[in-house]
Amino acid sequence: MATAESIVDATLAPFAGGRIFPDVAPTGSARPYIVYQSVGGPDETTLDGLNELQNSRMQIVAWGEDRLSVALLMQQILRALTAAPVLGTPIGAPVSVYEDDTRLFGSRTDVSIWFNI
Repeated sequence: MATAESIVDATLAPFAGGRIFPDVAPTGSARPYIVYQSVGGPDETTLDGLNELQNSRMQIVAWGEDRLSVALLMQQILRALTAAPVLGTPIGAPVSVYEDDTRLFGSRTDVSIWFNI
């Protein structure tokens, strides 16, 4: 059975040295790394029950030591998630983020992914 998480994990495995984490990266993770989580999407349940075709809005965040490296990593991520076989659709352009407490730069975007369960 496919899930949006399994699709994202497999598609992004070649990036960031394979440091791809659901929800949150472990403390002390080497950088760069990628974090992803499902943040909604349209519900495809009908009166007939759960549809085999499902959608998930996946939020992807690349974290690293500097703005340029995470921006370039996000471009690679988007190329991979929008190409066959995934064919995801970005929901807006990437957003730059910075965390004072970790001193990490990030790039965040949401991608709509359709998949069959």
